[in-house]
Amino acid sequence: MAFFTESEPPRGVAQPVLPGISRIVARNPSVMTYLGTNTYIIEDASGVTLLDPGPPDPQHTQDIRAALGEKPLRRILLTHTHGDHWGGLAALQSATGLPVHAYQHSAKAGFTPEIKLADGDEVAGFTAIFTPGHAADHLCFQYLAADGRKILFSGDHVMSWSSSIVSPPDGNMQAYYRSLELLLTRDDDLYLGGHGPVLPDPRAMVRQLLSHRQHRERTILDQLKTQDWSVVALAAKLYDKTDPYLKVAAQRNVLAHLHKLEAEGIVRELEPATILPPGSVEVTAPPGEVQSESGGQVSVMRSDALRRFGLAA
Repeated sequence: MAFFTESEPPRGVAQPVLPGISRIVARNPSVMTYLGTNTYIIEDASGVTLLDPGPPDPQHTQDIRAALGEKPLRRILLTHTHGDHWGGLAALQSATGLPVHAYQHSAKAGFTPEIKLADGDEVAGFTAIFTPGHAADHLCFQYLAADGRKILFSGDHVMSWSSSIVSPPDGNMQAYYRSLELLLTRDDDLYLGGHGPVLPDPRAMVRQLLSHRQHRERTILDQLKTQDWSVVALAAKLYDKTDPYLKVAAQRNVLAHLHKLEAEGIVRELEPATILPPGSVEVTAPPGEVQSESGGQVSVMRSDALRRFGLAA
């Protein structure tokens, strides 16, 4: 797939993206977050909206407040409750006293949004589009820019720099397929994702992402026709990754595909393997705030890596 790159962004300042829209890139670069999480500031006749408070970094919260200056913030929107988007919410709410608008059924234990959104709900010119898959509570937000272009704030569902990880149990490959298919019915002009630069011609990227997942599913089935596989061994067979975090991310995606195929009655889960195969990467926690994401605990990732699947009888 042809992804987009960008140079190292200025830190601590709001960068113009489109008329009335700017972003602050958080100081949390990693193999999982690219150059950092995008926090968007949108200004229009209804006031200032902030989308995604970013990671639990006091400096990022300070950057947001400095960028707002004397502009009165009216509302906070949240695409999903993964830590690099949600983690800074409490500090921002403490500073502003504002409630957060987020999906009505939170995937984050102990967190309930003050203003619960369902698919199609509207908030001051933004329309919530329920797009589970990467996260069970993921929302995109439709918005009409000042120059008349149709914008979709696409969070981590579709990004310009990379495909998204789908990590069970919060991540669900069946839902991810359906959410990509939903976006193919839309006519948005641009996507503004949770990481990376603007995505032009977004439907072309969505088609590529869906095609990529369908191809990966076929390769998984081809391998299962030859033998039963543990998640870790199958991921090593199919993915050419050297970074240990990306190796684990590949395992999470393979597990999500297997869950989808199991739900469709095509594969079945067998007794797990007992040891990691020779040459396997020892499972370690992912970087930074993504350690708390779906299935991100070391013990869970290790046991999931040993899960074993075969074709259904």
